[in-house]
Amino acid sequence: MMKIFITAAFAYLSKLGYIGIASALMIEVIPSEVVLSYAGFLVSQGKMTLIGAVIAGTIGGVIAQIFLYILGSYGGRPLLMRYGKLLLISPQHLEKSEAWFNNYGAGVVFFARFIPVIRHAISIPAGITKMAFTRFTLYTIAAIVPWSILFIYLGKTLGSNWRQINQISGSYVKLALLLSVIAFGIYFTFKIIRKNKTKSKYEELKK
Repeated sequence: MMKIFITAAFAYLSKLGYIGIASALMIEVIPSEVVLSYAGFLVSQGKMTLIGAVIAGTIGGVIAQIFLYILGSYGGRPLLMRYGKLLLISPQHLEKSEAWFNNYGAGVVFFARFIPVIRHAISIPAGITKMAFTRFTLYTIAAIVPWSILFIYLGKTLGSNWRQINQISGSYVKLALLLSVIAFGIYFTFKIIRKNKTKSKYEELKK
């Protein structure tokens, strides 16, 4: 039944073109990796341009995250704990993303986009804590653009075999995760150094 639904959904998306890809990513009933890979397939068929597909993928992905940010900002934790499952976000996802955000700060909004389970839910604690919207949006765009390029490129390369994306993408996702962890380590180290410098200056002023 699900296979029939997905087939019908993609046939409809093909007719809608760029708007269909962006809309599918906004709703995200189907995983973003699959939608972006299908967009890559459409690029290989000449039905889309690579740049256009990346733009559509970025717009759809960013709007989806802004929606979660707004829910967190105005609805708060109780609303998400009660209705999060309707957005495919469980209480465990929310709790883990909150822990990451509280422990590592706003920068995790970028790095968490490459980490399974929390990459979608991380927008919620950003909204709950009233993270600056401009900063949130810039971090989100910076993460979603390379993510979109990766899967659209893979879908384009696979062509009619784009449905094999889950088997093919594993090594690429692991590489993206590794690079994200390294970058996060550098970011966190820099943050600690800066915090220690600020603390030292404060202690000197107290003397």
